[in-house]
Amino acid sequence: MDKQKNLTAQAVDVVVVGGGAAGLSAALLLGRSRRSVLVVDSGQPRNAPAGGVHGLLGREGVTPSDLLATGRDEVRSYGGEVLAGEVSSARRDEDGDGFTVTLDDGMQLRARRLLIATGLVDVLPDVPGLAQQWGHDVVHCPYCHGYEVRDRAIGILATAAPSVHHALLFRQLSDDLTYFTHRTELTAEQKEQFDSLGITVVLGEVAALEVSDGNLTGLKMADGRLIAREVIAVATRMEARAGFLGELGLDPVEHPSGMGHHLPADQFGRSPVPGVWLAGNVTDLTAQVGASAAAGATAAQHLNADLATEDALAAVERRRATAQTLTSDGAPSELNDA
Repeated sequence: MDKQKNLTAQAVDVVVVGGGAAGLSAALLLGRSRRSVLVVDSGQPRNAPAGGVHGLLGREGVTPSDLLATGRDEVRSYGGEVLAGEVSSARRDEDGDGFTVTLDDGMQLRARRLLIATGLVDVLPDVPGLAQQWGHDVVHCPYCHGYEVRDRAIGILATAAPSVHHALLFRQLSDDLTYFTHRTELTAEQKEQFDSLGITVVLGEVAALEVSDGNLTGLKMADGRLIAREVIAVATRMEARAGFLGELGLDPVEHPSGMGHHLPADQFGRSPVPGVWLAGNVTDLTAQVGASAAAGATAAQHLNADLATEDALAAVERRRATAQTLTSDGAPSELNDA
């Protein structure tokens, strides 16, 4: 209870919503800048099903849970708070000087700035068995876990136009690649590319995954065919976790790539709403862990600079007010004497 009172007693400089790589990286840098920062972590990282984080220099293969545990400890070492919880809403305060964040349990937090790093949700096609194998032998990113499935019998389950490019990337990793058109179509040019690369094309709708002893063995087609495969790569539809931001006027929009929806931000993480910053997959759908962490650090730098400018202007106003009070009381003013 005492801790809750401390958290709600006064506004912190920044509430970071999201305790993944982007959010923790931002909080770390803000803590090192001696800002009061509080991270709200729902404990639902996108990469939780993965066995390891790959392509992250210096931490290759670290488990997602270990990486985040280390990050939380580092944030706390600089005075930051990490609070387990789910944010239900966020609004600007009536005086316009800050924000109030409300958690599912009713707890309210106040902040001068918000940094949103809630990531995204991967929406899988409605194919029986797909979700159960997600993160095991159903994968999506050739850079995150493609090397781990190299040289195996890989199937590409098409979901939309980007699936063609998906196939070209996974072709680098295995000679045994089969493209399942499912509910999509290939152009003549795309089919020619696949033929030239030795990619087998299977027409028709996929009905379900065949699994034996917990491992994928193949894809069952709607017409009854069974196509043997060991791994399925699928380009998910990616949707930003941002439903709680509607009151601030921040609503996800379709990403230009057609891969899902996101919250737009500029190169520094500024959202269209003053005082709200964005980092990681909530705005950049394709960012890996390293890129998300870098985006968090970049947003934090510019957010801190924004606060520093506000602090300087506030100091000037206080100095002027003090000088005006002294002058009206008949005392000498430093500003007048200068």
